[in-house]
Amino acid sequence: MKKYLVLIAALFSFAQSQAQYQMEYLTRGLYAVNNGSGKIFVSWRLLGTEDQNLAFNLYRTANGKTQKLNEKPLVTATSFTDESADTNLVNTYTVKAIINNKEEKQGASFVLQANAKPYLSIPLQTPAGYSANDASVGDMDGDGVYEIVIHMTGRAKDNSQAGFTDPPIFQCYKLDGTFLWQINLGKNIREGAHYTQFMVYDLDGDGKAEVAMKTADGSMDAKGNVIGDSTKDYRNERGYILAGPEYLTVFNGLTGEAITTVSYDPPRYPTSLTPTTEELKALWGDGYGNRMDRFLACVAYLDGQHPSLVMCRGYYTRTVLVAYDFKNKQLTKRWKFDTDDPGNKPFAGQGNHNLTVTDVDGDGKDEIVYGQMTVDDNGKGLYTTGIGHADALHVSDLDPEHPGLEVFSIQERFGDEGANFRDAKTGEILWKKASVKAGDDGEGPGRGLALDIDPRYPGYECWVAGAGIKGMFDCKGNVIAEKTPACNMGIFWDGDALSEILNGVNISKWDYINNTSVKLFDGRDFGCVSNNGTKANPCLSADLFGDWREELVCRTIDSKELRIYSTSIPTTIKLYTLMHNPQYRLSIAWQNVAYNQPPHVSYYIGEGMKMPAKPTIIINKK
Repeated sequence: MKKYLVLIAALFSFAQSQAQYQMEYLTRGLYAVNNGSGKIFVSWRLLGTEDQNLAFNLYRTANGKTQKLNEKPLVTATSFTDESADTNLVNTYTVKAIINNKEEKQGASFVLQANAKPYLSIPLQTPAGYSANDASVGDMDGDGVYEIVIHMTGRAKDNSQAGFTDPPIFQCYKLDGTFLWQINLGKNIREGAHYTQFMVYDLDGDGKAEVAMKTADGSMDAKGNVIGDSTKDYRNERGYILAGPEYLTVFNGLTGEAITTVSYDPPRYPTSLTPTTEELKALWGDGYGNRMDRFLACVAYLDGQHPSLVMCRGYYTRTVLVAYDFKNKQLTKRWKFDTDDPGNKPFAGQGNHNLTVTDVDGDGKDEIVYGQMTVDDNGKGLYTTGIGHADALHVSDLDPEHPGLEVFSIQERFGDEGANFRDAKTGEILWKKASVKAGDDGEGPGRGLALDIDPRYPGYECWVAGAGIKGMFDCKGNVIAEKTPACNMGIFWDGDALSEILNGVNISKWDYINNTSVKLFDGRDFGCVSNNGTKANPCLSADLFGDWREELVCRTIDSKELRIYSTSIPTTIKLYTLMHNPQYRLSIAWQNVAYNQPPHVSYYIGEGMKMPAKPTIIINKK
């Protein structure tokens, strides 16, 4: 009997480690773009459930005539440059997979209009005084094509700044420009980078995405339904909102209608809707909302199969994460991690203005990397480094020679760990670089970046901006160059496995021989601009369609249009869509959170990379 129980336990453990993430259904994602030289670049997805060696045939139909474009099946890449197309005509492209030596009957098609512009345009119904800001994507209707949710911002204030703001507004559009809905969070939600983190994801596995965010009295869904009491106004004389009920609402992604609303946990103060300044200061570190109203959010597969919603409050001092499961149109609390609970004090003050989610310990379930500490899938603290708060965070297989995943981060305070590189599973600091001088504000570096941009050195290169930490480091911490490129975000754009530099709406290639940046694309040349001031991020960067390279989503200067730019550079690299890598897909969900960071996959992409294994996912389809 004992042996039998041991066997059952072993089988259960194996099943848990082999759990499959339930992920969204995606179409082939065929897309065509005029490359500006009279040629048309066509690309499509290799799905995460398909074989790496899957071959394709590509057809073009124009003027009623259909022509096969490839002499031999396309195997080495999911893209093709059509050099014989007439761009003055309407060209319809159809790609068909070859499965078991037999071409599929229907395939996937894309119509490129005559003399089409080299981007996808989404006209916006921008409210007066507002501009388009951070965006996210989800499949709202279950057809395998993403819709886009855009945060419209008016007057905004950082937590450290007094003043009144405009109500946060959210809109949803289909990629063909169809307007779906608008949600207005009302006057009792302050506008700014730290207040409203919105999660767009299929939370209940029905094949269609939901939208979840913090709400308050007076928030209005897309159907005109008001949450709470619309007559209440909790703004104080300085514009801060330090009193009144707080809610968490899940909205229908297709209609914008509120599905369910619960009280936001944790509240500002546990025993009163109108806490005093002294009570707030004792609990959060100040009494005017600067530390208290620092919110983060994410989605994580805490059981290795189903996505959970995680809403967070605080990172400078007290930190609380609360995980919810969404099922049968109801939110159920899964666990709560609070640094005020016994044994959790070392985890306080370790959070960033950002976070990431991945399986750091290889047990098939996600952990939440919350700055310099990590919370395990069961809601218990996994480890804390004690280094403290920072502004930048990067997690991936940064060093392919070191087992597992690694974390590159910085330290906002002036000190010995201005830049630090650690083992993602254990928290062991593998190397660090001291700030040799404080920045203009007396703090350590405000930016840090990790990308593979130099093929001469294995793994990712790392660098920071400010605080006297000069030069570029390899993944072992050795200085390999004196100069560095912009220290903001990264994007996969050209044909090699190296990352490009994304700074605002500008994409450049790092010339590692001459230590200079070479411009590949600049949205400013076409009337596009970045968001969030010096943070300078686009609305979104993500692998939205086409092959594995990423798209750039940005707004025009007048915020009347969103534009989605896609690369037209050929490649010989064939990867399954990045959106079927769970870590990457979850990164797109949290990219809008506070200070935007670039998404990373859970495997090494770079010079000398090995082809990644097929992800352990199953597809939800409505």
